[in-house]
Amino acid sequence: MLPPPQISRVSHHRVACDGAHDGIPAALGHPRVWLEISELGYVDCGYCDRRFVLIGGPADGVDPATLPDHGDGAGR
Repeated sequence: MLPPPQISRVSHHRVACDGAHDGIPAALGHPRVWLEISELGYVDCGYCDRRFVLIGGPADGVDPATLPDHGDGAGR
């Protein structure tokens, strides 16, 4: 399993992703989507695969390659 392309540590369970990162403006990203971090402590964006990890949650500090894909906050 490959690790996600980018990991963002966040402090809230609900996060927005528009594909903007590392100098890429939102206009070149994807439509803004809202994601909900579950009890697993992380969620993956379905568009850009960015992983959002809740600071202090169960996935914080875990090797990302050991975590399965967890898109859209619904375990898909």
